[in-house]
Amino acid sequence: MSMRSNSSSNYYSKEDDRNKDASSSPSTLDSRFNQTLRNVQGLLKGRSFPGKVLITQRLDPLDQSALQSPNNDRRFSNSDTEHREQFDRSVEDEIQDRSNANASSSTDKMKASTASTENTSKEVQKTAMGARSTDSARLIKFKKELSGTTVILEKLRELAWSGVPPYLRPTVWRLLLGYAPSNSDRREGVLKRKRLEYLDCVAQNYDIPDIERTDEEINMLRQIAVDCPRTVPDVSFFQQAEVQKSLERILYTWAIRHPASGYVQGINDLATPFLVVFLSEHLSGSIDTWSMDDLSPEKMSNVEADCYWCLSKLLDGMQDHYTFAQPGIQRLVFKLKELVRRIDEPVSTHMEEQGLEFLQFAFRWFNCLLIREIPFHLVNRLWDTYLAEGDALPDFLVYIFASFLLTWSDKLQKLEFQDMVMFLQHLPTRNWNEMDLEMVLSRAYMWHTMFNKSPSHLAG
Repeated sequence: MSMRSNSSSNYYSKEDDRNKDASSSPSTLDSRFNQTLRNVQGLLKGRSFPGKVLITQRLDPLDQSALQSPNNDRRFSNSDTEHREQFDRSVEDEIQDRSNANASSSTDKMKASTASTENTSKEVQKTAMGARSTDSARLIKFKKELSGTTVILEKLRELAWSGVPPYLRPTVWRLLLGYAPSNSDRREGVLKRKRLEYLDCVAQNYDIPDIERTDEEINMLRQIAVDCPRTVPDVSFFQQAEVQKSLERILYTWAIRHPASGYVQGINDLATPFLVVFLSEHLSGSIDTWSMDDLSPEKMSNVEADCYWCLSKLLDGMQDHYTFAQPGIQRLVFKLKELVRRIDEPVSTHMEEQGLEFLQFAFRWFNCLLIREIPFHLVNRLWDTYLAEGDALPDFLVYIFASFLLTWSDKLQKLEFQDMVMFLQHLPTRNWNEMDLEMVLSRAYMWHTMFNKSPSHLAG
């Protein structure tokens, strides 16, 4: 936190001095812009901000409140070194493009921009080297936090926000959701008891003949049985009969024990990340090669129980998303519309002129937490951030979804109503990688930092 505040204060003191001395000459403006680039690169090397910073030339000083961190200090670090290098190259490319654009006005500016680009390129190479050591340092921090007698959840949340190493993810998720106790001495006993409790729930509510169910319960079970084969249809693992049966037991047991909402379509999607993460403790390799036949009944039972309890913990924080008329989702869709209007008024105006309502596309986003919108192999990384947010998740979803939507700001402004609806229902994310997702989370973090302390524009 001190690194961020020191970097910000140094930046503003330099910016103020330049504003006093600067003239309107192009060479002075270009010099100020290049200095700004160096300052931003310094911040990036310290990883004070998550993700990529969009660099634009400004003549007015930045508002320092835009760089203040929200309560949860999130630090950016990709778990994949290749994606990190792609990220750093993308920053270098953007700086070079910007320098070239400034250079086109005169020969002198071209020389200055070229020199700045060369210097910046060297800094970016150093950043990539620092990123590898950052990943190693974060892994050490994860192990240190998890090895103690009592896990400090706030520190674990700070680490998890930027991604959890896959082999630590089952343990970290159980802790973040409060399913596993932070005290390691109690953990094994609590998990054993909760897993037995789940088995009792299944025996009492699922493993019974239909004659003992009400008509409403029979209809609910039938709907779940219809939805399970439709769950993540592009991943073959979820087409296995035993996988669908496990989902059916989890969802029906949850619905029976939560009569205020019962089963709502979309909850089936929310169970899938938990199922995959907890199975990863027992199955190795690609998910496409997994088979439930390789698991003992005891292990499968434990996986199911963990999925059930973690799903319950997640939904406890957003119950009004799935009660009658789903008022929680409607409230967040309204906030999303207002935030987009505040951030990107041209897109907001265009969508309004075309008669497109946010409920027509964003309802599914909130209902399924973007699982249907991005490749499934990115879902676990996204959920690291979700679970790290804890009770603040519903409000932070608004910022994530605004960032996700405005990824295609330019494209949306060129589309008419029908084409816009089709585009938003089939977004071009099939080839996305972790770097694309980090960009979405980075913008969400920045906007949350800017607007979180003045939420009146989102009142609804």
